Amino acid sequence: MNPRDRLIVALDVPTLPEAEVLADRLAGTVRWFKIGSQLFTAAGPAAVASIARRGRVFLDTKLHDIPSVVGAAVGAAARHGIALCTVHASGGSAMMRAARDAADAASRLSPAARLRVLGVTLLTSMNPATLKEIGIADEPETVAGRLAGLAQAAGLDGAVTSPLEVRALRAARGPAFLLVCPGIRPAGAPGDDQQRVLTARGAVAAGADLLVVGRPIAGAADPVRAAEEMLREIADAADRAPA
Repeated sequence: MNPRDRLIVALDVPTLPEAEVLADRLAGTVRWFKIGSQLFTAAGPAAVASIARRGRVFLDTKLHDIPSVVGAAVGAAARHGIALCTVHASGGSAMMRAARDAADAASRLSPAARLRVLGVTLLTSMNPATLKEIGIADEPETVAGRLAGLAQAAGLDGAVTSPLEVRALRAARGPAFLLVCPGIRPAGAPGDDQQRVLTARGAVAAGADLLVVGRPIAGAADPVRAAEEMLREIADAADRAPA
């Protein structure tokens, strides 16, 4: 896979004009952009329409509601031409099946633009102390593995997971299950509010398919140069991967 097809830049900025400026700067370097809760709340479907003219769109609003509501939301996302979207795997099997069914129904109307749905396992800001706080005694890797298994059994296309869990999930879930990793940081860079992080090179070597990078690129003095460095890491790790 071309490294440019593996890097998703998160447009986590307050306004659509700021997102457009950043996407325009990066459009010749990367092919994927993430629209998260901040930008989607600020600009809604207009953000999707605008960014889709600049690259592929990953809508990361992490849907978590009753099955009928999530299914309707995924159906709406599919009609906007989004390539990837997320639901919380902790919403349960029925909710994830509703999301899958909505994506499948939309694909029958437009087979060339099928929306792939990912189950979010654990946020990268969560650690054992956070899990304990909400009543979960297991370690993050155990919880992520359980939720990824539920997502696969429900028919989702893949999972969003910390890069620290990728190696175990790849072994358990097989090569066709899409693993998307936020929490990517350059070596030695601060994790900010993310607790479970890894370099781009390390994540790809562990088996990640797509990497989501926000602040290390968007907040860089030269976002294009920062993205190019990430792409070099991805290419280097892919070249070193066993055949």
